[in-house]
Amino acid sequence: MASLNVGNLGEYLREQRRQAQLSLRQLAEAAGVSNPYLSQIERGLRKPSADILQQLAKALRISAETLYVQAGILDERDRDEVETRAVILADPSINERQKQVLLQIYESFRKENALDAPAEAGTDGTNGTDGTDGAVRADEEMPSKTTN
Repeated sequence: MASLNVGNLGEYLREQRRQAQLSLRQLAEAAGVSNPYLSQIERGLRKPSADILQQLAKALRISAETLYVQAGILDERDRDEVETRAVILADPSINERQKQVLLQIYESFRKENALDAPAEAGTDGTNGTDGTDGAVRADEEMPSKTTN
């Protein structure tokens, strides 16, 4: 896990707040944190928890994962997986059971691909000794059987 980068997080939060055209007081109220605490976070004096970052992200209408990366809680390379999960969980068009099934399928594909990656790295994708995969192309005829 990356080290906590509080200064950059505070600057990033301030910029996001300004882009959202929110005052410090408005964001603090929307996120359910005190005005002084939010001010200290923006100035890099406080290290907010993941829960506080999630509340701030919700109030700013941005991805919590983006704030986690800014804070050093989450590595950049983990972000895609987390964001995919967040999108699935936030989708209002599917019910909770469907979301859980979809997440299970997603995770099984990720695990399967992780296991296949090392095996595929050393092969050229051919099965035959002639460099082909043994399949018959559409423009080829199947060999006919001859009987004696």
